[in-house]
Amino acid sequence: MHELKKIALFSTLTDTEIKEISPYFTPSSARKKDVIFSEGDPSEWLYIVTEGKVKITKLSQDGKEIILEVIRPADFFGGLAVIRGFPYPANAVAMEDTKLLKVSRSSLLRIVDRFPNLMYCMAQQVGDRMKESHETLKNIALERVEARIASLLLKLADKTGRKAEEGIIIDMKLTKQDIAEMVGTTVETSIRTISKLRKMGILADRDGRILIKNHEKLKSIYC
Repeated sequence: MHELKKIALFSTLTDTEIKEISPYFTPSSARKKDVIFSEGDPSEWLYIVTEGKVKITKLSQDGKEIILEVIRPADFFGGLAVIRGFPYPANAVAMEDTKLLKVSRSSLLRIVDRFPNLMYCMAQQVGDRMKESHETLKNIALERVEARIASLLLKLADKTGRKAEEGIIIDMKLTKQDIAEMVGTTVETSIRTISKLRKMGILADRDGRILIKNHEKLKSIYC
């Protein structure tokens, strides 16, 4: 299964080893807005995105959806819950039509038993994500909206940014609703803040994507 070769988690495996674990993975798909799993569901599968995007979300105390992270192609989600055997701690929802590979808990345990180094790699990635999720929730609680949006854009630029003549393009289509949910605010506030950053010459639109024209100025808003 050639898709597995593109996954960072399996990058240390040889072609023969990839061929060995491929039968454990099942192709799956989700339409835009489909719920892949909900918080509290039994953790039966680890998922890998091969095409599309999935958001990992939780509900705030007032029932507002907060996006903790966005899973892009070649990344996995649901891993910690599956390995530890506890319910999924958040929701996973397709942001667009998405193709996935999934592997059951029993099969995943067989794979990490056969290749113990994969457990270390997975733990490292999950640890980084948990730190990011904690930072997201802390920012929502403590920072003003402008700082939260600036922080989000800087993080996305670091993860998905590509250099352009005028600055850095965040190579991910994001709606104002997505941005609002990722920083725990209303769509109206998100629109107002993005508009303000455009007028300041910090941001611009390029083919439906956000262009950061002044990285340092955006950074100063967050810091």
